[in-house]
Amino acid sequence: MKFYFSTRQIPQLKNLSIDERFTRIRAAESKLTAPEKLLVNVIKLLIMVPVFVFVLRTFQDWSSLLWAGLIILAYPLILKPFQYSLCAKYLKQPDDTNTKE
Repeated sequence: MKFYFSTRQIPQLKNLSIDERFTRIRAAESKLTAPEKLLVNVIKLLIMVPVFVFVLRTFQDWSSLLWAGLIILAYPLILKPFQYSLCAKYLKQPDDTNTKE
């Protein structure tokens, strides 16, 4: 599985506007199988549980809030490549019949 860090890197979405790319990504997300959805949700859970642990530890050490903030900022950097990579196989190839030469 190839990891895509941006929707522009996905070959099927390369020449589309940002609105069209995200519309197609959302449509592809709805086609994910149950194990794929489970994998994405487990990854979300593995990212969010430490955030709550660090928030609960603020009574002992206030600097744990900084760690919680860093994890929240890293959330899209960790999750989006998994989502884009799983959705890429459900995207249709671009239509070359509409181009005029």
